[in-house]
Amino acid sequence: MDQIKEGSEVLYVWEGQNTEGIENQVLEMKKIAKVQLENLERIEFASYDKSTFDIIFVNVSSVLSLFDDTLKKLLNFVKPKGKVLFSLGNDEGFSTRLICLGFVNVTYNNSQNCVVSEKPNYEIGSMAKLSFGKKAQPVASTEASKVWKLDLNDDDDEMIDPDDLLDEEDKKIPDASSLRVCSTTGKRKACKDCSCGLAEELENEKKKTINPTQKSSCGNCYLGDAFRCSSCPYLGMPAFKPNEKVVLPEMMKSDI
Repeated sequence: MDQIKEGSEVLYVWEGQNTEGIENQVLEMKKIAKVQLENLERIEFASYDKSTFDIIFVNVSSVLSLFDDTLKKLLNFVKPKGKVLFSLGNDEGFSTRLICLGFVNVTYNNSQNCVVSEKPNYEIGSMAKLSFGKKAQPVASTEASKVWKLDLNDDDDEMIDPDDLLDEEDKKIPDASSLRVCSTTGKRKACKDCSCGLAEELENEKKKTINPTQKSSCGNCYLGDAFRCSSCPYLGMPAFKPNEKVVLPEMMKSDI
């Protein structure tokens, strides 16, 4: 009775044919609230709209009388944040069932000796669009944007002269003979059995590009580690005179 407020819509559910004691409870409720009665065995045929009642009292003797379909019906009839009370003892298994079926805030009231549960603060089966929201785009500072602006009237801006992009060497027209390609491959590369003379021409060009005065840095090993490559066998040894015979120590020899 402490759960009922004046003007509340109440559904009272009982089971079996025994109405002894029920009449007095209903009369007390009707003094402050609007009460509807429904037998548990007929609850599946009840045609109440969704979210009709503020409170539902279920007067049963055992949880075995309460099937899942029946509990879902009761949850459908009660309003969001409305309460459903069961005249049962403290049964942890029954409380777990209620939570799994969608009831919330399931507790046991010692003073009234009943299980109290609530409907969530939304309609069962309702949907809501989730707004994940787009992250706000960072606003570029005015100073940063000025970096990429070009003032055409500013004589101090350094601009590349297009005439400086090509030098005289780039403007020279190549010799037609240097563009000749192989009639078989279509490339400036002689084929295996070249008979058009391209192979000899390429060989002569190669000889012209060779400078006999050029000398590789490899061969200057005698000058010391500064002139030796990473795979030089003399690496780590002191400098020596040119053409001097150098004998590698035993540790430098291969183990194979």
